[in-house]
Amino acid sequence: MQAQPSTTSAEPMAASHSSRLKYMSLAVLVLQTTSLVLTMRYSRTLKEDGPRYLASSAVVSAEVLKILVCIFLVFTENKFSVRAMDQLLREEIVNKPVETMKLAIPAGIYTLQNNLLYVALSNLDAATYQVTYQMKILTTALFSISMLGKRLSFYQWLSLLILMAGVTLVQWPVESEEESEQRHLSAGSQLVALMAVLTACLSSGFAGVYFEKILKETKQSVWVRNIQLGLFGFVFGLIGMMVYDGQRVRDFGMFQGYNRITCLVVILQALGGLVIAVVIKYADNILKGFATSLSIITSTLISYFLLDDFHQTSVFFLGAVLVIAATFLYGHECKPASRTVKV
Repeated sequence: MQAQPSTTSAEPMAASHSSRLKYMSLAVLVLQTTSLVLTMRYSRTLKEDGPRYLASSAVVSAEVLKILVCIFLVFTENKFSVRAMDQLLREEIVNKPVETMKLAIPAGIYTLQNNLLYVALSNLDAATYQVTYQMKILTTALFSISMLGKRLSFYQWLSLLILMAGVTLVQWPVESEEESEQRHLSAGSQLVALMAVLTACLSSGFAGVYFEKILKETKQSVWVRNIQLGLFGFVFGLIGMMVYDGQRVRDFGMFQGYNRITCLVVILQALGGLVIAVVIKYADNILKGFATSLSIITSTLISYFLLDDFHQTSVFFLGAVLVIAATFLYGHECKPASRTVKV
């Protein structure tokens, strides 16, 4: 009688591989989020002789790059067979118009959100933007309850209250009289920036939950879904660019003001959607919370020590600590205590 092959040695290897993928995706997400915020902020505040690049153009360029990368990833998944890839894309995108059209809603919202983030980072420092943008945790939770029927634990509700308190402290004015006067002079632009961030948080929460709902209803590849999103995002972004910046595009071209920093922003923005897809596949809420919190800390430190873009205050750091704590707490899974049965 032959002995059955043991699977105990394979299980630790699989668990170790999964663990490496989780922490690799965590590290990449921290690097991508921090780099995108700081690079985008630097590119929007950099003074140059020529015209500044168009945010709408950068959004369109990022969508095109994301589509090309996803097509290459689908190509590799189909063992580098052009025929198999073409058949898959035709079947899932062209032959299923109803399923494809469902992605038009989150694509349009993501396009609006990306443009709003450029507006926000043109008028807010990177640290304040990063912390305030964590309001998307609250909007995501509310949309998850209403659209997915998700139930939140006590710790998660508590984290949302802490989040609100932290964001309030971050925006609390604590300047001197001279700084207060300067702040008053730029109050309009700061209000516009904050409204842009809050609108982006609302759109991010809805689009994220809507996209999650679609992914749970189908078993399609994440890369194919990103291609569908990218196609609609490209169309919406192109329309928005021609409506709002059409005259400037006709006068100076779509790629006016582009330089190495601008190209880096486009690459990082395109990479963001792909990294999030990997994190959703291999990581969990706790690791995503780690990535968000670490990116806040990293952005704040770099802004303070290197970019001279942020002036530290005790109130801001207290608010930042509360936001970071809320992010960790929201990912906390409360396990029920085991009961001991007496015989």
